[in-house]
Amino acid sequence: MHRQLTAGHAMTSISIPLNITTRNFTDNRAQAQALAAEVAEHLRSALTARGHAVLAVSGGSTPTEFFAHLCGEPLDWAKVQVTLVDERWVPDSDERSNARLVKSLLLQQAASAASFIPLYTGAATPEAGQAEAAARIGALPQPFDVVVLGMGDDGHTASFFPGGDHLADALDPEGRIRVLPMRAPAAGEPRITLSLPALLATRALYLLVSGEKKRVLLDHIQLGLDAARDYPVRAVLTQQRVPVAVYWCP
Repeated sequence: MHRQLTAGHAMTSISIPLNITTRNFTDNRAQAQALAAEVAEHLRSALTARGHAVLAVSGGSTPTEFFAHLCGEPLDWAKVQVTLVDERWVPDSDERSNARLVKSLLLQQAASAASFIPLYTGAATPEAGQAEAAARIGALPQPFDVVVLGMGDDGHTASFFPGGDHLADALDPEGRIRVLPMRAPAAGEPRITLSLPALLATRALYLLVSGEKKRVLLDHIQLGLDAARDYPVRAVLTQQRVPVAVYWCP
């Protein structure tokens, strides 16, 4: 992983072993094509070994190109179940819905045959819909075959936002709760999210990121800088349960 620090950053650090690999790309298209091919191969292997596959993905703007490439990959999509790592508590008619994004960009072409398991239930609040969302996730074959995460400029991943009302519970590596509501100043709408243990219950884990600012943030985590301690994504990158493959482009 990139180690250079920008001028002005404190050099106080503690070296921590990270179970991660990093692939760097020149642009989003190359990044998306490579990740789509890799994820599709994991899904094919799962279908061969077990007859079914489960893919959990993130929303936001970063994975749109990835979705566009993955949906055309040739595999038996009818035996694939797709779900989300988190969701804004809005119906899929809302432009900010992650389900809407997945349906419009990923569940197309060959991938239109896949089954989609949403987190939004139609309940008035994520707290009211938590049990049903958890039941949906619990009914999926586990561990997942692939989880694809993103990352915000504030170091959040899934809906692990700094200052989130259930952040400590969500990041508890020994926690038994797999699905949690989340409200935070930077989150906008109330959210529902898979917890850290739920995300780590996967055979393959990817972090898809772009931009120099996020690259520096990843550097801070790798170098163990004090500045990185409040980045929720640190919990994903420093755990030792499952390797993390970081796909980065400018």
